[in-house]
Amino acid sequence: MLDNPAVLRALDQTFHSTAIDHAEPLPAGLSSDLIYRITVKGSPYILRIMTRIDERMDPARIFACMRAASGAGIAPPLRYSSPEDGITIIDFIDPVPFPASRALAELPAILRKLHALPPFPKTFNYVTAHNGIIWRFRESNLLPVPEIEEVFTHYGRLCAAYPRLDADMVSCHSDLKPENILHDGRRAWLTGWQAAFVNDRYFDLALAANFLVRTEADELTFLAHYFDEQPSEYQRARLFLMRQVVHMLSATVFLTLFSGGKPVTRLANLPSFEDFHRQLWSNELELADNSLKIANGLIHWNRLLENMRQSRFEDSLALVRKANPALLLPQHSLRP
Repeated sequence: MLDNPAVLRALDQTFHSTAIDHAEPLPAGLSSDLIYRITVKGSPYILRIMTRIDERMDPARIFACMRAASGAGIAPPLRYSSPEDGITIIDFIDPVPFPASRALAELPAILRKLHALPPFPKTFNYVTAHNGIIWRFRESNLLPVPEIEEVFTHYGRLCAAYPRLDADMVSCHSDLKPENILHDGRRAWLTGWQAAFVNDRYFDLALAANFLVRTEADELTFLAHYFDEQPSEYQRARLFLMRQVVHMLSATVFLTLFSGGKPVTRLANLPSFEDFHRQLWSNELELADNSLKIANGLIHWNRLLENMRQSRFEDSLALVRKANPALLLPQHSLRP
């Protein structure tokens, strides 16, 4: 693959040489991309080759987002990008541990900077997400039907109450998992821009919060560093409700894709949400096989069910409903 004409062209245009000192493949997670750490003229880089190009995996959109983030110092320096060939070359970041206590302050500041960028090329399509994954899960019988119906009843109420506000639709990363957040010892960088869209700012905040926010004090610290002031109860309610959207999306994606269409058996000794995500954040655990991916789906589902039974869910719905009648998610995607 590294002697492909498109790769050779990328190397020549970037380094004025096609010689690679060393190359090693890197894991790509759920992506179909080919990823290599290459060394050229003594310096390390990441060479990424897209193997699937379609409307969802559109290199023109992805690379435009990368260029904007790189130019703002949010993503690693982008040395080369070719939407036609689906190839990028970026600086290699040698990561060091990023303690959650430090990330609780640093990551919101990075997200504030990201969300202030000019709008990315496209907007995240919630209708597709609902009809393609979430609605399909409701009819899958992968979990007990009464449980599924309880969650979807509450979720429909969430979608009817949560506001869609133009001021909150901003340039978002939309895939803030630990492997996409690299710390070099001085600062953090965001990588993996395949899911970058214009999206609700609280979507990025909720993704990060699921790894970092464990207590009320954490939530206050996290949002204060993002808004640069103490958060209001309304802002806290928005974050709490969007975290439930993320739980729903994560649970339905992982359980649908990795269950093989068979009912999911409750796993014995399933770790708590906090412990599981702490291990993911610290790289003690990787979602390397189907059993862990199913466990991840179940852990999100259990937390979602637990949170929807709390008084805070009702209070948050009432608060945002009173403040705004607009919708985040279109009602026609929540068919009775």
